[in-house]
This record gives sequence, structure tokens and C-alpha cells, in this order.
Amino acid sequence: MVTYTSSDTSDSVADQADQADQSADAAIKSTQRMANAALENLAEVTNQLRASALRASDCTVKYIQHDPVKAILIAAATGAALMALAGLIGRSLPRK
Repeated sequence: MVTYTSSDTSDSVADQADQADQSADAAIKSTQRMANAALENLAEVTNQLRASALRASDCTVKYIQHDPVKAILIAAATGAALMALAGLIGRSLPRK
């Protein structure tokens, strides 16, 4: 029969606490690495979107400068279509 002393039990508990501490530290470090990678990826995507929006804006300005009458007609038609759509949606909503 094996007999455990209070010293053996306290050593075992201390070992388990150390192992839990090491596991928690490893989990925290892993989570930090993943969070940093996600933030870096988000920053890269944000920069790409910003560059894409800038290119679209530049293309729009060039188009308007090249053919202003057509651009105004397209804007007017788009506005009229949006107003018609808003009117249809407004009429289809139930009144209180």
C-alpha cells in the first residue's frame, strides 16, 4: 500500500498548478498571436479598400470631365429611379 504524506500532496497540487499556469500562458500567447494576425490582415484589407475607392473616385472624376452632359443625365435618371423606388416602398408600407 502506498501512503501519501501531506508533503507529497502539496507537491502534486503545486505541480498541477504550475502546469495549469503554463497551459494558460501558452493559450494567452496563442490568442495574442492570432489577434495580431487578424489585426494585420484587417489593416491590409482596409488599405486595399481605400486604394480601390480612390481609384474609383479618380475614374468617376475623369468620366465626368470627359462627358459632363452624359454624367448629369445618368445622375438625374438614377435620382428619379431612386425616388420612384422610395415612393413604391412608402406606399407598400402599412399605415398606422
